[in-house]
Amino acid sequence: MGIKKKTTKNPPVLSHEFVIQNHADIVSCVAMVFLLGLMFGVTSKAAVLFITVQYNVTISTNEGPEETAVNHFHHGIKDLATIFFYMLVAIILHAIIQEYVLDKINRKMHFSKTKHSKFNESGQLGVFYLFSFGWGTSILLSENFLSNPVNLWEGYPHLLMPFQMKFFYICQLGYWLHALPELYFQKTKKEDIPRQLVYISLYLVHIAGAYVLNMNRLGLVLLVLHYFVELIFHISRLVYFSNETKQTGFTAWAVLFVLGRLLTLSLSVLTVGFGLATSEQQGFDMATGNFNVLLVRVTVLAAICLTQAFMMWKFINFQLRRWREHAQTQTLKKKQAPAKSKSKKDKANGVNGVSSNGADSPRAKKEKSS
Repeated sequence: MGIKKKTTKNPPVLSHEFVIQNHADIVSCVAMVFLLGLMFGVTSKAAVLFITVQYNVTISTNEGPEETAVNHFHHGIKDLATIFFYMLVAIILHAIIQEYVLDKINRKMHFSKTKHSKFNESGQLGVFYLFSFGWGTSILLSENFLSNPVNLWEGYPHLLMPFQMKFFYICQLGYWLHALPELYFQKTKKEDIPRQLVYISLYLVHIAGAYVLNMNRLGLVLLVLHYFVELIFHISRLVYFSNETKQTGFTAWAVLFVLGRLLTLSLSVLTVGFGLATSEQQGFDMATGNFNVLLVRVTVLAAICLTQAFMMWKFINFQLRRWREHAQTQTLKKKQAPAKSKSKKDKANGVNGVSSNGADSPRAKKEKSS
C-alpha cells in the first residue's frame, strides 16, 4: 500500500473555516480603511467620527495668572461609531496575544483540550484585567476620586468627563463587544456559549448603564475593584496550570472575592441610596443628563444587588465543587494506602514461609522436605 500524502488544502474563500483562520487579517483591513480615510478630505470627517473621541467641550479656568483651557467630554449617539472601531482594535489585539504568546506556551506545555481552552481564557482576560486595572487606578488617582468618597455623588450629574475617563469607557465597551464575535472565531463549545453570553451581557449592561446614566465615577471605582479580584483569580489559574500543587492563590482570591462583593454593595448603597437620594439635584432631565429619581435609583441598586447575589451563588457552588473533589481525592488516597501496606505484608509473609492464603510457600515446602 502506498503512503498517502497529507493534503494541506486551503479552505474555500469566505467559507466558515476561511473566515475563522483569517479573521484577524480581515478585521485589520477594515480598520485600515478607517485610518486611510483620514488622508483624504472627502472621507476625513467620517473617519474622525470612528477614530477620535467625540463631544469635546472646552472649559476655561483661572487657577493661575493666565487662563487655561481644559477639555472635557460627554456622551452621545456618535460614540457608537467610536466603540465599533475600538471593537475592531480589540479583535486584532486578541489575535496577536493568542498567536504570539498563548499558542507558543500551549505548544510547550502540551495541555489537554479542557486545560487548553481555560488557559487561553485566563491568558486573554488576565492581560485585559491587568491593563484595565492599571489604567483605571491611574484615572482614580489623577482625579482624586479616592481621597473623598463624597466625590462619587457630589456634583451629580457628572455629565462632563476628562479624556482619559471617556476613552476608558469607550475601550471597555469595545472590548466586551468584541467578545461576542470571538465566540465564533475561537470555536467556543456549544455548552460554554450560554455561560460566556451571561457574563459578557452583565459587563455590557453595567458599564453602559454607568456611562449613560452619568454615574461614571461610581462605575469606574467598582470596575477597578472588580478587575483587581478577577486578575488575582486568572493569575492563580495560570500558576495552577503550570504547577498543580500551587493552589494558594485561589485561597487569596476567595477572601478578596467576598470582600470585593461586600465593598461593592457598600459603595453602591452609600452612593445611590444615600448620596444621590439626599442630593439637591433631584429630577429627571435628559438635556442635563440628570436621572436622579427614585425609580432609576431603585433600578440601579436592584441590578447591582442581584448581580452580586448571582456572583456569590456561583462562587459558593464553585467552592463546594472544589471541596467535594478534594474530599474524593483524599478518600481515594486513604483506600490505596491500606492496599499497598497489605501487599507489602503478603510479600513479607511469602519470604518468611507463609503465603497469603495460609499455605506454605515454595521455600517453606523445600525446607520441610529437607
